[in-house]
Amino acid sequence: MPDWFINLILGIVEGITEFIPISSTGHLLVAEHLLNVEKSDLFNIVIQCGAVIAVLPLFPERIYKFIFEWREPETLDYLKKIFVAFFITGAVGFVLDKKGFKLPESSTPIAIAMLLGGLAFLAVEFFLRGKKTSSEITWTIAIAVAIGQLIAGTCPGTSRSGATIVFCLLLGLSRPAATEFSFLVGIPTMLAAGGWKIFKTLHHPVIGAPKEDWRMLLFTTVVAAVVSFIAVKWLLRYVQTHTFNAFGFYRIALAIGILLLIK
Repeated sequence: MPDWFINLILGIVEGITEFIPISSTGHLLVAEHLLNVEKSDLFNIVIQCGAVIAVLPLFPERIYKFIFEWREPETLDYLKKIFVAFFITGAVGFVLDKKGFKLPESSTPIAIAMLLGGLAFLAVEFFLRGKKTSSEITWTIAIAVAIGQLIAGTCPGTSRSGATIVFCLLLGLSRPAATEFSFLVGIPTMLAAGGWKIFKTLHHPVIGAPKEDWRMLLFTTVVAAVVSFIAVKWLLRYVQTHTFNAFGFYRIALAIGILLLIK
């Protein structure tokens, strides 16, 4: 199979799964296993950043307000809550990184996290039946989103968007508002984490590691960005009229598949 086709597949997988709450880590694990390839951390980080940047145009009203109307009380309050969630996540993440925290590399913890996340979605949706929801982002929600990001950052397979959306729903936030806030907090969080890891990788390269094919990396990043834009645009419409149950069932099925097929 030609390299460009392998990278095309990985870019599509990353683009679809980065923001949709089904775990990009779990899907890349499955894709790389089926394709019999093993990509570097730098590769995975760069294509992730491409997928993140691509969704910015999907929030034109928010971005406009953040730039030109940031002094308005409502916009300023929203920005403060994004910053606090981002700061908590970044500060704790930086400390963990300095202490040498390593993510698990085996497939079993990833599958278990995906399974638990799927069950959490089903449980939350059951709990929310008949209950009224709100579109107000409270400080409790902002802190809960930070906690959700930290859980996802230390437990691959959880899904950053999945964990944060579940917490938002539990606290009474509507599905559209939960999805939007989760994404807007995730953009600076993932870009900062990605930038830091890229800096470390380039300035402290692993001796003996294979050289990166930058042309293929750029190609895959562009693919991930385009697909991410389409996937998130679809998701923002989907949550207007649907629950997250479908994602819960899908996560459970994929987790079982990983446990059975990947050692």
